[in-house]
Amino acid sequence: MNSFSHPPEELQTRFGSAVLYQQKTVDEIPTLWVSGTEIINILSFLKSTISGSYPMLYDLSAVDERSRLQQDDSISKDFTVVYHLLSFERNAFIRIKVPLEGEYPSIQSVTSLFKNANWYEREVYDMFGIRFNGHPHLRRILMPLTWKGHPLRKEHPARATEMGPFKLWDEKQDVEQESLQFKPEEWGLQRHSDDADFMFLNLGPQHPGTHGVLRIMLQLEGEEIVDAIPDIGFHHRGAEKMAERQTWHTYIPYTDRIDYLGGVLNNLAYLDAVEKLAGIKTPDRVNVIRVMLCELFRFSSHLVWF
Repeated sequence: MNSFSHPPEELQTRFGSAVLYQQKTVDEIPTLWVSGTEIINILSFLKSTISGSYPMLYDLSAVDERSRLQQDDSISKDFTVVYHLLSFERNAFIRIKVPLEGEYPSIQSVTSLFKNANWYEREVYDMFGIRFNGHPHLRRILMPLTWKGHPLRKEHPARATEMGPFKLWDEKQDVEQESLQFKPEEWGLQRHSDDADFMFLNLGPQHPGTHGVLRIMLQLEGEEIVDAIPDIGFHHRGAEKMAERQTWHTYIPYTDRIDYLGGVLNNLAYLDAVEKLAGIKTPDRVNVIRVMLCELFRFSSHLVWF
């Protein structure tokens, strides 16, 4: 049995005042608020230095705190950036929160530490308008490049009916068409080498389920693939925005739609969070029925794929 150090205490000892305080949470994941100026050093320490390290960035997200009714007065914040790291040795998570102030705040990119932060940070930028300094390619990932506003900010309309009728005048159509032009330089690709001109080919957007969720940009020299860059974000329901106008129970059907063939599994992930927040303990009979249903949905999903 491995005996690891206690991350909050070790971070407090090493980074002092940069660790603002530890938050008590119902999911019992160690949760620390830290200063944004030290985020690279803190995540680097957790990834590589601490015993029982946390080498995987499991998630990176944000919260618009400006209209929260019950603000924690100990920390002033307009937005929060949230990092979840996973330790395989500990089989445990740690949650790091960074408070940000200002209408359109910024924070240092962690793509130098975690490659997968690239897409996560682009999503946060797209949805909240938070900039990540040093990001190699900070552009929208879900919304069209010409989209106005950032959908998960509280001031952004929740319904299309709040935005007025759609109109496509000539000038707007020209702008939209221009934004669709593929510019290799924006993706770090060269048009020419010393002895050849490259050709670029879109593979997709396509997907075995026909939803069209993945595009791969191929850089070709003749028939040889020189480079391939995946581009995601073609299939997004805005589920978080829809959740803002629902009660906790009327939102349950929306979780089905994440995966038509695995709806119950997504119901359970959502309800597990709601039940933890509400302090609801489900009986063993419910837990068994839930597992059985999840397994049946998993079988059906695999059979359709097969």
